[in-house]
Amino acid sequence: MTGPTAAVPYPPIASILEYRMRIRTTIATAALLLFPLAVAAQQPAAPPPVAEGIAAVGPGKFAGIMDARVTLSVEAIDKAGRTIVLKDSKGEQSKFVVGDQVKNFDQIKVGDLVVMSYTQELLMTLRKGGGQLRERIDSGQQGTAAPGQMPGAFESKEVAFIADVQQVDSKKGTVTLRGALRTVTLKIKDPQQLKLISKGDQVEGVFSEAIAVAVVPAAAKARK
Repeated sequence: MTGPTAAVPYPPIASILEYRMRIRTTIATAALLLFPLAVAAQQPAAPPPVAEGIAAVGPGKFAGIMDARVTLSVEAIDKAGRTIVLKDSKGEQSKFVVGDQVKNFDQIKVGDLVVMSYTQELLMTLRKGGGQLRERIDSGQQGTAAPGQMPGAFESKEVAFIADVQQVDSKKGTVTLRGALRTVTLKIKDPQQLKLISKGDQVEGVFSEAIAVAVVPAAAKARK
């Protein structure tokens, strides 16, 4: 078994973004499982994974999409101590302490599967010359399993923004945007599209992400 026992509250979405390179690994993802979803923290975070590769979908229009899916199996449960052992596809196991805030913990059984899906999408449109105020509008929704059901949770978040083009680096193929709360650097895959962007322009866009966690009963898994 690898990894120490640790108390793992469900982190805010901002923390998930900080783990962007580890989101594709199962043991790191296990720390996100089964816990009530929190509203995103309102502090700067690392750029999302979609920021590492933005493709042009039309003149002055850009998009980036990232999907990740992780499945772990429940290997052991201590109901009294509220601990759970999860195994990833490589056979590595980690043990976690499950806080009291987790609903329906008693419904989980050895052999069940814990499935997490995570999606990010970034859509942007270039506004030549700018002229608008930088802004950011956040919205979202979340939910958890009802009493008596298998543990599960979901959260979706959407950020509409207007950002200033602060720098264009043709050698690196990047553009730096200054938003209302933070500054990020994006990788633009198409050099011809990058030529359309100049310092002083603005970008209007929408960043959205969704995360869902569900426990699949062992009986249901066997029937598939």
